[in-house]
Amino acid sequence: MTTHVTVRDDDYVIDQNWAGYTADEHAVWDFLYRRQRDILADRADPAMLDGLQALDLNRGGIPNFAVLNEELKRRTGFTVVAVPGLVPDEVFFTHLANRRFPAGQFIRGRHQLDYLQEPDIFHDVFGHVPLLTNPVFADYMEAYGKGGLRAMKFGRLKNLSALYWYTVEFGLIETPKGLRIYGAGISSSKDESIFALEDPSPNRLRFNLERVMRTDYRIDDFQQTYFIIRSYDELFRATVDTDFAPLYERLADDISFRPEAVLPDDGVLHRGTQAYAAAKARS
Repeated sequence: MTTHVTVRDDDYVIDQNWAGYTADEHAVWDFLYRRQRDILADRADPAMLDGLQALDLNRGGIPNFAVLNEELKRRTGFTVVAVPGLVPDEVFFTHLANRRFPAGQFIRGRHQLDYLQEPDIFHDVFGHVPLLTNPVFADYMEAYGKGGLRAMKFGRLKNLSALYWYTVEFGLIETPKGLRIYGAGISSSKDESIFALEDPSPNRLRFNLERVMRTDYRIDDFQQTYFIIRSYDELFRATVDTDFAPLYERLADDISFRPEAVLPDDGVLHRGTQAYAAAKARS
């Protein structure tokens, strides 16, 4: 597609330029959509699958934000805005706090179908946007944005990044039919969609706000620990009912726990073989 973009100075929003996508780029979206939809049919949380259907993200080719936003805004007041890539923290938080989700406009090439380091439109829209049709999860995302703006004053962005990483990107949820995926980093990945639920090596632990915010994470491999929520309401209440000022004071030592750590007070649903091997190696 055309690479020239005009960036607004204040919020990094650009024109999606939907007409500029090539036939091959649309075909890449269609391939990725079909592949992930099949993989997630019995692995994703029903709320995510409902969002995919509600937004009709399989109408053919890369979604047009102008069309997608009509239904999304009607449901939860969120809209998707195109940005040229990763944006500064303050810009990202401000968008979320105002119920705007910033999404990359480019799509990966055929040589990167299985892995891409920088989030593209497939990760951002297929992975993140369907759950924004869920009112409680949408409220959580707004609260996270507002919390991020406050966190900047305390110098605790690493802790808040860990919360985003282990929930919005790599979260699992407990359902009547077992654990299901809701994190976008999992749901947009062919291999991690299977690994997160079925591989014996990672830990699967109960969500605990402070524990999560103290935990380091991997950006270059599958996760060594997944945190599990019981509901989106649990996630939302944990953020809005917490006074983060004293929490940030307690987090003065920043990130305390390794990604594979299992602590005595953790609610362990499954202790992974990977974590056990790492602990044995250090003992």
